Amino acid sequence: MSNQCPQDAGMKKRFNFFKTNDTEILITTFGQARLVCRADGTVELRGGEPGDRTSAKEWVSLFMHEAALRFVK
Repeated sequence: MSNQCPQDAGMKKRFNFFKTNDTEILITTFGQARLVCRADGTVELRGGEPGDRTSAKEWVSLFMHEAALRFVK
């Protein structure tokens, strides 16, 4: 079969890895909140309104449950 369709079932993918500088990678955003992975392996949630932070925490608990979040304003 040459035209295989990806099996993502129409899921919205939130992993958008962007290298912001040499020490951190932007994983994804939730409104104004940014989920960032630092070079030392820590994951930070930066900025955002309370609703943005709630959405991020729910998403992390489902898809990155091994991550220990740090919250930075």
